[in-house]
Formats: sequence, structure tokens, C-alpha cells
Amino acid sequence: MAPTERLYLSVSNAKTESYPTWINGQQCDQLPVNDRGLAYGDGVFETIRISQQGPVLFQGHMQRLQEGLQRLAIEHDWPLLLSQIESYPGLQPSPRGFINGVVKIIVTRGSGGRGYGVLNVAGPTCIVSFHEAPQYPAEYARNGVDVFHCQTRLAQDAMLAGIKHLNRLSQVMARQEWHADFQEGLMQDTNGNVIEGVFSNVFIIKDEKLFTPKLDLCGVNGVMRQWLMQQFQSQGYPVVETSVTLSHFELADECFFCNSVFGIWPVKCFGNRHWPVGKHTRLAQQWAQAHWGL
Repeated sequence: MAPTERLYLSVSNAKTESYPTWINGQQCDQLPVNDRGLAYGDGVFETIRISQQGPVLFQGHMQRLQEGLQRLAIEHDWPLLLSQIESYPGLQPSPRGFINGVVKIIVTRGSGGRGYGVLNVAGPTCIVSFHEAPQYPAEYARNGVDVFHCQTRLAQDAMLAGIKHLNRLSQVMARQEWHADFQEGLMQDTNGNVIEGVFSNVFIIKDEKLFTPKLDLCGVNGVMRQWLMQQFQSQGYPVVETSVTLSHFELADECFFCNSVFGIWPVKCFGNRHWPVGKHTRLAQQWAQAHWGL
């Protein structure tokens, strides 16, 4: 192979996609192997559920994507990038309506620039792909889930807190800790504070008051989390962002996990603690069902 010949990595998955993958606004399924997303996790991503009502919380996803790009100082033309994303067929209704699935958006700094420096990088690279929606049993939402206590800890880094950057190794390691007996895992930071689920955010209710972990040092500020906070507050249920200990979680009157793909899952069991599905959880589910069909 000539030294100047470029290597490419396929990013398509023809078995599960109903729409082709786009890269930088064009149908394409190959990515240069020197892309910094692959080499360094140098980028951000969003995962958008497509329901019959359309893309779930699309504006919230775009706001977090833009914030992530700004936080990582990835040079980009936001109007152009947004246009490339909005034009993707998987985000548009087909003649028979929206196709149920998941659209994943990955934006990396681009290709080139060996080493940590960002000189001579050609980018950014925007990858948009469509995937089948995960099929979770209805009983998870109806009766609740069993939650595993993960030993993997989340590192604190205020600069990266809240955004969905591509470095997800803590979640990868945590997800390997449990198998079929559990549906979600509870993650803490290195100081022992409860932060989130492996792939969702968490709310706890105690004495009719709602709490959710503050995410100023680590964790993902989920768009469903943000939306539910707004919904609760608009209905007269204030939500407090605060430090949550393991004892707070275990002594709560009810708990639930949420994200924009599966909606809201009540917590049924954590260790020796068991809960019935609480009224605040059911209220959140009603809102998500009414607005998004989740």
C-alpha cells in the first residue's frame, strides 16, 4: 500500500438500518481510520428516538450537541451542521409517517493531526445513522426494573460534565458488571455520590419532594431529564438538583430512571430494598406517553 493511500472503516449496518448512513450530508458508509473520534474519542454524540410523533426532544438534543461542540472547542459551522442533520431522511416522515427507530448523530473533530494537538485536522466529521428501536419488555415500564449497584465509578471533570462526549469507557465497564437479572445499573462518582444510571438519569422522591443528582462534576444532562424537570415544575412539583448519597437513594419513597429512548422506568428493586410504583413515576409516564408515545 502506498504511504499516501487512505484507509477507510465501514460505519454501516445494513441488517438493521432502514435508511443509509450519511457522512457530512452525503450518503456514505466509510470513515477514514485517522478520524479523531476513533483515535481519541474526540467528539460528541446524540441518540434520538423516532416515535410515531416524530423525533423525541429534537431541539433539546441539538442544544446539547451544540454545547458539547463548543465545550470541546471543535470548530464548526453550526447552521451548516444543523442543516445536514435536519435533512437526514430518518428524521423526516415517510409517506406512511415516521418510522419507529433511533437516529444516532456523531460529530468528531475530523481526520488527521496525529497526536493530541489539533493542527492539520480536516473536519468536523458528522455521521448520522438509523437503527432499529430497542425492544424492551412492557413490564419494565409497568412494574419496574431491578437495579444493579455498579462498582465502576465516574471520574469528576467539570469541563466534560453534562455533555455526551465520545469517551464512554466507564459506562462500558459498568455495563459488563451485570447480566440478565438486572435491567439498569446505578453509578456513583469517585466521592460516592449517586450520579445516574449506566444509560439513564435518575429521580428520587422523598416526603412528596422530588430530587435528582446535580451534574456539575460528571454525568450526562439527559434531555428527558431536563424535560421532566420542566414538566414537574410547571405542574407545581419543584425538583431539587442536589448531592444524592446511596442512603438517600435507598431510603427514598420511590425512584425512577429516564431517558429519551425508553421513557420512564420505575425502580422495583435495589439490593434488599423494594418499591411499589409511585404516583410521581406514573405521572411522568403519563406525560411521556401523551407527548412522545413512550
